[in-house]
Amino acid sequence: MTGATFDTSDSADHRRGLFFVFAAGVLWSTVGLGIRMIHDAEVWQILFYRSISLSVFLFFLILLRSNENPFSQIQRAGLPAALGGLSLVAAYSGGIYAIQTTSVANAMLLFASAPFLAAILGWFILREPVRKATWIAIGAAIFGIAIMVSDKSGGVALIGNLAALGSALGFAIFTVALRWGRSGEMLPSVFLSGLFAIPITFVICLATGLNLVLSPNDAAISMGMGVFQVGAGLILYTLGSRTLPAAELTLLSLAEVLLAPLWVWIFLQETATSFTLIGGFFLLAAITGNAISGARKKPPPITTP
Repeated sequence: MTGATFDTSDSADHRRGLFFVFAAGVLWSTVGLGIRMIHDAEVWQILFYRSISLSVFLFFLILLRSNENPFSQIQRAGLPAALGGLSLVAAYSGGIYAIQTTSVANAMLLFASAPFLAAILGWFILREPVRKATWIAIGAAIFGIAIMVSDKSGGVALIGNLAALGSALGFAIFTVALRWGRSGEMLPSVFLSGLFAIPITFVICLATGLNLVLSPNDAAISMGMGVFQVGAGLILYTLGSRTLPAAELTLLSLAEVLLAPLWVWIFLQETATSFTLIGGFFLLAAITGNAISGARKKPPPITTP
C-alpha cells in the first residue's frame, strides 16, 4: 500500500517534470520568431533591452525563491559565476547575430552542439572523462556541422554560422564554469549575465552610434523576450530538471531545436536549405544517440537558452 503510494507520487512528479522541461523548450524556441519580428534594432540594442528586463525579472524571482539578496548568492558563487555570466553575454550576442544573418533552422541546429563542446572543454580543463559513445557522437556532430557550414561559403551568412558556433561555445563555457564551481544553480549566473550585458551593450551602442531609443514594437519584443523567452523558460527548466534523468533532459531539449524553425515556417514562411536539413540530421542523430547510450550514466550537464 505504501509502495503504491510512492510509485504514484513518483509517476506524477515525472510527468510534471516532462511537462515543465518541454514547456521550457517551447518558450526558448520562440527566440527566432521574436528576433524576426523585430524591425530595425540590431544585436546590441536587442540585448540591451532584453538584459534589462531579464535582470529585473530574475532579481525578484531569486529574492522570492530564496528570501535572500541575489547579490549575496552571486558573492557566494564567486569567480565561476562571474565567468559563467560573461560567457552567457557572448553566447547571447552570437545567438542574436546568428539568427539575424542566417536561417533560424541553421542557427538553432548549430546551437545544439553546445553539449558536445562542453564535453570537450570539461575533458580538457576539468579532466572529466568522456565516454567512447560521446566521442563517436562528437565526430558525427562535427560532420553534420561541416555540411551545414559548407553551404555558406562566404559573406554574412558564413559569419552568422560562425557566430552560432561561438554562441554554442559560450553556453559550453557557462556549463563548465558551473561544474568548476560545483554548483547546479543557474539563476545567479544568468542574473549576473544580465547585469554584465547592460553596461557592455550600452557602451557598444554609444561607441557605434546606435540609438538607445527603439520603436515601441522593437522595445516591447526585446523586453518581452527577457521575461518570457529566457526568464520563464529558466524557471520551468529548473523545476522540471529535478525529476528527470539525463537522457530525457537531452532529448526534450531537442524540442527547442525542432520547434524554432517550425514557428518561422508557419508564421513567416522561412524554410531551410537541403544542406541544413542533411547536416541537421547528423547532428540530431548524434545528440539522440548520445542521450540514449548514456541513459544510466551521470547527472545531466547544466544548460540554458
